[in-house]
Amino acid sequence: MPGKPASTNLPVNLETDKLNQAVDVCLSRLQAHVQALLPVEVGTVTSVSRGVVRLSGLPQIASEELVRFPHEQFGMAFNLDEREVGVILLDDSGNLHAGADARRTGRVIDVPVGNELIGRVIDPLGRPLDELGPVNTKQRLPCERDARPIIQRAPVTTPLQTGIKVIDALIPIGRGQRELILGDRQTGKTAIALDTIVNQKSHGVLCIYCSIGQQNSANARIINELKMRGAFDFSLAIVAGADSPPGLQFIAPYAATSIGEWFMEQGQDVLVVYDDLTTHARAYRELSLLLHRPPGREAFPGDIFYLHSRLLERATHLRDEFGGGSLSALPIAATEAQNVSAYVPTNLISITDGQIYLSPHLFQKGVLPAVDVGRSVSRVGGKAQFPAYRAVSGSLRLAYSQFEELETFSRFSSRLDHETRTALERGRRVREVLKQPQWQTLPVPEQLVSLLAVSSGLCDSLSIDSISKAELVAQAATRDALPELCEAIAAGKRLSEEDRTSIENVIRAALADLTTASVEVE
Repeated sequence: MPGKPASTNLPVNLETDKLNQAVDVCLSRLQAHVQALLPVEVGTVTSVSRGVVRLSGLPQIASEELVRFPHEQFGMAFNLDEREVGVILLDDSGNLHAGADARRTGRVIDVPVGNELIGRVIDPLGRPLDELGPVNTKQRLPCERDARPIIQRAPVTTPLQTGIKVIDALIPIGRGQRELILGDRQTGKTAIALDTIVNQKSHGVLCIYCSIGQQNSANARIINELKMRGAFDFSLAIVAGADSPPGLQFIAPYAATSIGEWFMEQGQDVLVVYDDLTTHARAYRELSLLLHRPPGREAFPGDIFYLHSRLLERATHLRDEFGGGSLSALPIAATEAQNVSAYVPTNLISITDGQIYLSPHLFQKGVLPAVDVGRSVSRVGGKAQFPAYRAVSGSLRLAYSQFEELETFSRFSSRLDHETRTALERGRRVREVLKQPQWQTLPVPEQLVSLLAVSSGLCDSLSIDSISKAELVAQAATRDALPELCEAIAAGKRLSEEDRTSIENVIRAALADLTTASVEVE
């Protein structure tokens, strides 16, 4: 129409321009996008056995790669043969059957790591077993990792206090050491490990309890005891029970070690208890035989030594420039009829830095912990021991060893000279002092008071029955009379002759009443 302004068409033109620009942007993005096809390898289950399956297909699968089955079940590639793949199952095989699909995941078997695991009970794949919800960690590490090279390792010099007199004084363990706990079943092997865990409450060591093939009732009892004693504030547990597939039992100690290594790399001191590696070796033997690997001695496969050496070599003490943390290992192994020369025990003895041997004869006599001092050794020795122990432990170990020999030979003779009778009486009191109930760990000063009292002959006039009471009296008197010296000993001070004399005088005065009472009874 004549006279109508032309500016009324501007909004329409602007909207059209915006629409065209949007279309251009979409077209350019569509042209730039290249749709890529992701190849997925799918194999087929050909046979299912207890704990293992065999697959056809998956030509590009890698060793130890995680395999996914239907119903979110997993396995680990173990045998890579020309025509088939042998897979260790990590879940129950009840839902699997021949013809089921198996898919690659492209990653090796790994475990979650992080501070969120403290106080939790998980399985070797990181799945929770404690009904506290999912484990929300930000990082995962492979279960199988190379041991640290020698150049990154530092000497083992810091003690790992167990709180057990016979071990801390005569068979010292250091942070970064691997000390085997060895003995027949039901001789107190797990009790020593649990006492060591509980004793770390005041030493700042993070603890990992790895249960391999133990009964669920025993696992529940152990975890409950640790929780009741406050140990789960600085501990976690990895459980592969007796009803778990052998594949899960096989990877359990490696998963526990990877978790411990993460904490070690953050500069923390870590203790890992493997309970026990005899069951672990049997699970590996079962898997190897099912996959038709050639058996060797005692039907174990030829790489049974490598099975444990690559695990325990990961325990170490790092130099400061590599984090400065440490990973200590307490593997447990069971013997049969005291046969220390069996295949798996000898392998573990040769791998570790010493062993604590528990005697069934001592256990039956009520000498608990039933540590056989003569057959136990720590290859780190006094280098990882508080200096105050060295003034006592050397002479004590020698005297105790002589007592055990004399006690054996004294059974064949009724006529003993005075010196022999004196050595026997003192040895019996040393053995009584080395007794210690479970869950009653002792700090360093109290241990030294007990050991000094018996090694100096201050308990010679006491009856055997009153030794335990005398220990308590001497410990309380020393705490009250010499508090500063006790703190200095706990901090690592050497025990000088003057300090030793002061402690002996306090003990002598404290035991005077008990000595008088003992003489009156006689």
